[in-house]
Amino acid sequence: MPRTLLSMNDRPYHHGDLRRAVLVAALDVIATDGPAGLSLRDLARRAGVSHAAPAHHFRDRTGLLTAIAAEGHGLLAAALTEATDLRDAGARYVRFAREHPAHFQVMFSPELLRADDLELTTARALSAAALTDAVTTGAPAGDGPDARLARIAVWSLAHGFATLLLGHNLDGLLDGEDPEAVLRALPMMLTPPA
Repeated sequence: MPRTLLSMNDRPYHHGDLRRAVLVAALDVIATDGPAGLSLRDLARRAGVSHAAPAHHFRDRTGLLTAIAAEGHGLLAAALTEATDLRDAGARYVRFAREHPAHFQVMFSPELLRADDLELTTARALSAAALTDAVTTGAPAGDGPDARLARIAVWSLAHGFATLLLGHNLDGLLDGEDPEAVLRALPMMLTPPA
């Protein structure tokens, strides 16, 4: 009898890491359909498990989205920790958004998340600390109002640029230029020559 290939949806779940399988499937759905397209029942079907199985790890849709946001903040913290200066931090922020668009989309949608979740609050603190460290490297000395405003300005610039980029709002403006290189050049354009 000839062997037939089963589609991914026809294979029973056997690899032992249902939590990871559901997270990966959820990230795929979010990347194509946004968070609104996410359903635990559909994710269970994709993983080949009962419709109740994902709830064992995430309780509900909000729990799943909260886990995705926490993972995203951890990945962002790791990316920013390697930054060498202010411009590099901004470029790394944009690279993170491009490489992890589903995480990025969920991380900054507080209405979708459990704000008091320990894993999320810990991961948010790590990414905030990494951003602060990266900005402090290139910001005015100290923790005064200038340093605080520099952190807000850098985050706003990088986040806004990444959001516009992911929404394809910059497609006609970049003319094939590397988005990270463009982001690195933006602060120079905003600072008048001395």
